[in-house]
Amino acid sequence: MRISPGQHLKENWFAIASLLAERKYSKSLTLVMLYFVITVTSGCTVKMSSFGIAPDVKTYFVGQFKTTALNAPATINQTFSEALKDKISKESRLQYSEEDPHIQFNGTVQGYNVSAVAPLPGETTSFNRLTIVVNVEYINALYPKNDWTKSFSHFEDFPTDANLLQVQDELIQVIFTQILEDIFNQAFNNW
Repeated sequence: MRISPGQHLKENWFAIASLLAERKYSKSLTLVMLYFVITVTSGCTVKMSSFGIAPDVKTYFVGQFKTTALNAPATINQTFSEALKDKISKESRLQYSEEDPHIQFNGTVQGYNVSAVAPLPGETTSFNRLTIVVNVEYINALYPKNDWTKSFSHFEDFPTDANLLQVQDELIQVIFTQILEDIFNQAFNNW
């Protein structure tokens, strides 16, 4: 039995086990190798999704975030709102609902700043930093004592010779990924 290059190992661990058996390796070596292959290819990861969500909480709503950051792209609030909806939808059991949601997220993109970092002798900078700050209000209709309002921020660096307009979409995506993870953990994993 041959495994062609490019075939995904996770889908073919049975083929690998058969291949090992054909080679007449000792049973203990075969078992150790099989265990290693299964462990590596099964994607052993720990996912904290939905860990801290009470069983009776079933729905969520993400309001349209506002933008008060002066230099931010015009659609950054929509981009963030949709990304938060997608993250909760994909990583929790909650259903999106605009009518009487159990959990609600509202907020504002309040910071979008570019700053020069690590100035070198001669008044030049080695890189620029984009920092985004999002203020989030979390409302839990079933457990009001769990409500909170908090600012989340993250930054990403980019070269001084790069035009912000050319790299900002990628930077925003990277920054939002971290901010969304922080919000999710704060809301559902009590971090």
